[in-house]
Amino acid sequence: MGRPKRADEAGCIYHMLNRANRRDEIFEKEADYEAFERVLIEAVSRYEVELFSYCLMPNHWHLCVRPGVDGEMSRFAQWLTLTHTQGLEKGQA
Repeated sequence: MGRPKRADEAGCIYHMLNRANRRDEIFEKEADYEAFERVLIEAVSRYEVELFSYCLMPNHWHLCVRPGVDGEMSRFAQWLTLTHTQGLEKGQA
């Protein structure tokens, strides 16, 4: 049985976090943080999600967001993490 859908209602404020597998580092150097911030800025402009704050740490990140449309936070998170990961694979960090 799959996991239940997460809450993702418009107008609610959510704390999002993403941690690396095995607690590996996501951000190793300053350029890694900068690359993530560029992708984050683009994600906020693409999706109807208001970003209140964020915190980046070597092995995970936290975001405080409010989606403007039901389900938008999930789409935002999927695009953000996929785009950031693909950039790392291409050595763009």
